[in-house]
Amino acid sequence: MALALKPAQLRLIVEVAEQRQLQLAAEAMGLTQPAASRMLAEVERMAGAVLFLRQPKGMEPTEAGAVVIRRARAILREMRSMAAEVQALEGGMGGTVRVGAVTGPAVGLLVPAIRTLKRAAPEAEVTVEVAPSRELLRQLSAGEIDFALGRVLPEFDSRAFEVHPMRDEKLALLVRLGHPLARAPSVTLTQLMDYEWIMQDRGAPIREATLEAFGAVGLAEPKNIVGSPSLLFMLAYLSQSDAVAAMSEEVAQLLTRPPVGAGFTALTLPREVRVAPYYLLSLRRRPLSPVALRLRDLVISLAEQPPYDGDGRPA
Repeated sequence: MALALKPAQLRLIVEVAEQRQLQLAAEAMGLTQPAASRMLAEVERMAGAVLFLRQPKGMEPTEAGAVVIRRARAILREMRSMAAEVQALEGGMGGTVRVGAVTGPAVGLLVPAIRTLKRAAPEAEVTVEVAPSRELLRQLSAGEIDFALGRVLPEFDSRAFEVHPMRDEKLALLVRLGHPLARAPSVTLTQLMDYEWIMQDRGAPIREATLEAFGAVGLAEPKNIVGSPSLLFMLAYLSQSDAVAAMSEEVAQLLTRPPVGAGFTALTLPREVRVAPYYLLSLRRRPLSPVALRLRDLVISLAEQPPYDGDGRPA
């Protein structure tokens, strides 16, 4: 038979075990002694066993009482833990959030936002997916991530998303420190035409912005191109060649300045190249959890601040 005890009954059992006096246990719970005595008698009736023996030195648990006391303590501990966890969830201090981003905002916005969140809510579980916008929108549409920092694509119905404008990205051209042009004060795209390039797949915003920059000065796209969406592959290729890689400025700063300083440098162009803006996207039909809302607000707040370079100065 199941022993369905109420929280007050569980607490009385524990208080009697700790206080050894029914009067003291009753006072700890704000009960009169007769009320506490009736409650204990009801628990013993439901258990079908005497739980405490009245001894001269106080109330001593029986063997059956010891079992009930141990279980009562465990149940009360779980109930307190459950209440704390629910409170943390509702306050955005706990729970799980899964987000996605293209590379630039993953480095420039998600990293500092998550660090801020984790300082306030260390038990919050955050998972980050870094991928092209097409994959992010697929995951968002399937409910696999809570929100994404990416670009709206025509093959997805934008009416399904809450769309919050964020920033555009500045393009950087990365080479290894030993590259022939690494120390040049300024480099033109004409000088770079005949070098090997490693770029994201055709159609990716950074690649398209790079090719548009060539077109804007009357040049065709470079003929020697290796394509890959993998940042890790790009870096490995750059480190072993004189290739040039186009990437977001946030990623380039991470790779060229302390504490990373990975043996690369960014070339200086006569004029900056901008990539199409990205957005913060979430599903209209799927409300965000408190912790996801908390992280989302942190990301938006950071995006509204003036961009800073790696030394903490306004860009």
